[in-house]
Amino acid sequence: MAKAYLVGSGIAALAAATFLIRDGGFDGADIHLFEEQRQIGGSLDAGGTAETGYTMRGGRMFEAEFRCTYDLLSGIPSLDDPTVSVTQEILAGHEDFAWDDIARLVDGDGKIVDTKSMGFSERDRLELVRCLATPEGHLDGKRITDCFDEHFFTTNFWFMWCTTFAFQPWHSAIEFRRYLRRFIHLFPEFASMSGIHRTRYNQYDSIVRPLTAWLRARGVTVHTGSRVTDLRFTPGLRSGTVETLYVTRGGRDEKIAVAPEDLVLVTNGSMTDASSRGTHTAPPPPSPGRSDAWLLWHRLARGREEFGNPAAFDKHVKESRWESFTVTAKDPAFLDALAEFSGRETGRGGLMTFTDSNWLLTVVANRQPVYRDQPEGVSVWWGYGLFPGRAGNHTPKPLTMCSGREILEEVLHHLHFDEPLRARVLETSTVVPCVMPYITSQFLARRREDRPHVVPSGSVNLAFIGQFAEVPDDVVFTVEYSVRTAWTAVARLLRLDKQPPPVHRGHHDPRVLAAALETMHRR
Repeated sequence: MAKAYLVGSGIAALAAATFLIRDGGFDGADIHLFEEQRQIGGSLDAGGTAETGYTMRGGRMFEAEFRCTYDLLSGIPSLDDPTVSVTQEILAGHEDFAWDDIARLVDGDGKIVDTKSMGFSERDRLELVRCLATPEGHLDGKRITDCFDEHFFTTNFWFMWCTTFAFQPWHSAIEFRRYLRRFIHLFPEFASMSGIHRTRYNQYDSIVRPLTAWLRARGVTVHTGSRVTDLRFTPGLRSGTVETLYVTRGGRDEKIAVAPEDLVLVTNGSMTDASSRGTHTAPPPPSPGRSDAWLLWHRLARGREEFGNPAAFDKHVKESRWESFTVTAKDPAFLDALAEFSGRETGRGGLMTFTDSNWLLTVVANRQPVYRDQPEGVSVWWGYGLFPGRAGNHTPKPLTMCSGREILEEVLHHLHFDEPLRARVLETSTVVPCVMPYITSQFLARRREDRPHVVPSGSVNLAFIGQFAEVPDDVVFTVEYSVRTAWTAVARLLRLDKQPPPVHRGHHDPRVLAAALETMHRR
């Protein structure tokens, strides 16, 4: 029987293992995942406790056209009710508790910004339409700043767009264009965020744990603390057949023989690699450096241009990093005050960005509990800053050099809460910050050949999956992208009739385009 060896245990690998069983007819016992870390789930993480402070590096957003993701999760039982799939749980949660944001942007005076208007000039509108219409090949190597005038980056649209999706002005014009086309159907409700879906709990509890339970029940093995350091190919020029995996675990080096009919699926690169967590009283320590997620890709790509160019993504940390923070509160004072200020009960308000923040801070208070084991009386909210290298408005040092408490002080400064409330919130909250050097590395300016195809030309049993494998038209920094690469890899390597559904193309629908244009022209 053929075996499958998957490098990594993030959502791409977990999805690929599921598709191998569901569509490929694999026995779970023949599937092996190798994970360098002790915890599985990759970037879909969540940890900590109510006592020490919960922590999660990020939060994932979904929408109705995440076709691959919802197909995958439609067959996975949720943890709270095994008769309900994870997809059903997410959709029901949206039906019952959708976002309806009316405080998306807050200015320097602590006032809610009117976002009915996107703030476009006529030039901004023309440049936006031109970017949408420009063939992708004409944007090779270009940044967003190459396509827009300076005024565009001061508009309400840009503040909402960049903090929803984590774009920076220097990021890839290719990726920006893909996002515009992919999510143009959300334009009319972009300010309210009412088209965004969320998981019931954090992404680890709601997605990783149910998927892992399903896979382990079918005999899939996850080898944690195991690093795949290299692959060897069969002899021959440009051979596309892997014959050996080199693995390091428990302080020992091993070789695993790979038969021609076996499959090897590699998660190349990692957007949360080398993350560094601080504490409530101390900033995150310096990054520990790259892990094998990047080093393995560099080794494989040496002399193999069809395997992409990892240097385009991991050599520009100042352009790809930002910092998030998770707040655990033992007093409802902050969430109550935020709900009163925003006009929405906790969980319905969506993102809130402080437009005058030097760090460009954004906070979000999701429906409670955020963690499945979160005790009664404890609440969790989350935030991030896109400019961690700048001094704060209240705290005169970079975000990366701040303790959790200092970050919370900066947030409270922008909210203009009274002093007794600030003191109460500071006294009853624990904040865990996290610096992520590569978090938007997939957005960096690139050329089309910098990402390898999911199944490279000439490959027999090797595929790349995850955020740094190329899927035309779809957008990185989404769960959907990782799941699509996984489904594509399994379907192509096994030559299956069942292929992933096409990427949603709202930009081909005249009604969608008309609604988007009407939104762009609001004053």
